[in-house]
Parts: sequence; structure tokens; C-alpha cells
Amino acid sequence: MILEICAANYKSAINAQKAGAHRIELCSELAIGGITPSYGLLKKVVDSVSIPVFVLIRPRSGNFTYSDVEFEIMKENIKFCKSIGVSGVVSGVLKEDYTIDVVRTQELITLSNPLPFTFHRAFDWTPNPIEALEQLIKIGVNRVLTSGQESNAEKGFELLKRLKSMANNRIIILPGSRIKSDNAMLFKEAGFKEIHASASTILKNKKLNTVSMNSSIFLSDVNSYYSDTNKIKAILKTISNEN
Repeated sequence: MILEICAANYKSAINAQKAGAHRIELCSELAIGGITPSYGLLKKVVDSVSIPVFVLIRPRSGNFTYSDVEFEIMKENIKFCKSIGVSGVVSGVLKEDYTIDVVRTQELITLSNPLPFTFHRAFDWTPNPIEALEQLIKIGVNRVLTSGQESNAEKGFELLKRLKSMANNRIIILPGSRIKSDNAMLFKEAGFKEIHASASTILKNKKLNTVSMNSSIFLSDVNSYYSDTNKIKAILKTISNEN
């Protein structure tokens, strides 16, 4: 069985290789479901490890429905990641109704070629996972990272098994979300060939932070945010010397 480690920093990637993991999915910011890592992190990890590095292509947190500019950013990131030698791409696009955006996802797959393409956990938002799976198979996705549309893969186990059966070796079903040593055998015994885990340990700072840098209003799965021109102008008007 292949173990893919979701690494959100350099130390995690190095530890994944040291421990014997088979593959890395490199991203940043696990707290928001992951976004595309920085150039520096990408380059350092690709240059430092010998196991395959798949990269998450997600331009921001929030939903998986992107503007034209955001989509162009995703494509530029894929081009760059290919140029520095990543081994695979993890991405995907949904429409506003959370169905698969087949056209845009197909474009990302074509751009990623010949690298393998994993459709990420946006799949867990699709209203009809069976139909979505067939769409992804048709456009050439290699694997689907999914928790079985539950908060973790163990809760979604029944749907995961159903998806694997329907896939019938046409696509890899990659269970992920809270897979640990005490439940990994559940997936191996069910015939899954790969699993995805972060295997994280939380390190607490010894010194108490007195001012939090977290902002709960931005932590939303469905909302996105932007700097508003009217609000910017209002601030400028306030601080200007004009009456």
C-alpha cells in the first residue's frame, strides 16, 4: 500500500521521506484545507527529497469556484511547478452548484500532462459523487482524494468502498482525512491501494501569545474575500488632507 503524506512545510516533507513514506502532497496552510505552497518551499523540497512530490494547485482558501484571473494563476502555477520537476498535480474546479467544472478541470489536466493529476477533496462537496466520479474518469483524472463526503475517511468508509467498486481500476480512490496507525488497516483490508495522511504532531509554543494573528471571519469553507475598492477609498479619504 502507498502512503502519501500531506506536508505543509519543509520539516514535514523531510520527515515523510525519512520515515519511509512513498509520496508527498506538498501544500501550505492545513488549517484552511491547503493552498499552493510558495516558490521557496517548492524548490527546496523538490531539491531535497527523492520520493515523488505532488503539488496542490489551489490559489486561495474558501470555495473551489474560481474567477478567470484566479484560474489563470492556477495555470501559471502548474507551468512553474512542472519546470522545477514536481511529480504530479493535485487540483480541480467546481461550478457554483458544486458540480464538477469539467471544462476547466480538463484544461488543468491537459496543462499538467504528462504528470499524473489528482482531483482533490473538492470532490467531497459534489452533490452526486457517483456522477462526479464518472465525469472525472472520462476526462482522464488519475486519482481522487476523498474522505467519502464525511468529516473523516473512517466515517465515509461505506461511500469510499462504493466508489472503489464503481471505479473498477479505471481511477484510483485515495482515502484521506484523519487516517492514522490505528485505522489504516481498515483501508488496506478493504483493498485500497493508497492512503493519504498528514500524520501531524502539534508543537505548542512555550511562550504564550498575547495577540492572536488568527482571524475567524476569514475562516470559511464557502466564502472568499477581497480588498474592497470602496473601503480603500474611504480610508484614503479619511487620512487625506482634503476636506
